[in-house]
Amino acid sequence: MDSRVEKRASDDAPSGEPCRKGEKLSDRVYGDIIDRIINRDFAEGERLPSEEQLASRYGVSRPIVREALARLRDDGLVRSHRGSGSFVQRRPDRAMLEFAPLESLADIQRCFEFRIAVESEAARLAALKATREDRAALTRALALLEQRIRDNALGVDADFGFHLTIARATHNRFFSDTLLSLEAAITYGQNLARGLGLRRPEHHVPEVQQEHRDIHDSILAGDDERAGRCMQRHLRNSRRRVFEG
Repeated sequence: MDSRVEKRASDDAPSGEPCRKGEKLSDRVYGDIIDRIINRDFAEGERLPSEEQLASRYGVSRPIVREALARLRDDGLVRSHRGSGSFVQRRPDRAMLEFAPLESLADIQRCFEFRIAVESEAARLAALKATREDRAALTRALALLEQRIRDNALGVDADFGFHLTIARATHNRFFSDTLLSLEAAITYGQNLARGLGLRRPEHHVPEVQQEHRDIHDSILAGDDERAGRCMQRHLRNSRRRVFEG
């Protein structure tokens, strides 16, 4: 895409702000549609403008619009029907924006995508390779998470520690090194998910902790396939909880 099109995309964007350095055009489309859904410019059940209309509105190509819509479908905010277009499926809670600015949502979503790929495999390998000491460390990490819940604390430190303990149990330093290098991005998403979850503790907190127990139990049982599935389900649910608000 040439510079004239990129300029037109930022000029036509409703905010009137240019793209941030390193931000993809699809991020702008993605973020603005979320903003319009939150503000009820696009109501639940309403059909979104066509791909062609959205491309014209934002001054981008239709493949960029399709990329943004695909991510909105992944987040459960939009559903698409062949031949009928895309419809608003659910409106996220405005409280989401109290924890994260709109422009960061695309990066949060990408971080979850990356974690699903990497940490599901880490859990699977941990089930195969964890030593007695690794298993004991994982049980302690789970106990610390449960203590944070009893203390009604956010518990992001314990949450990250639990995932890092699993990465270390793979006995492949690249898993733990990767998590440590991404700690700021990961804990940002965890803060958002846990902060929003504390607004509905009767539903979110037991659900999240059961997911952690399932991962823990699968690894201790040496069930690598189940451990990978449990980690994948946990991270997919975490992403869903962020966009549910």
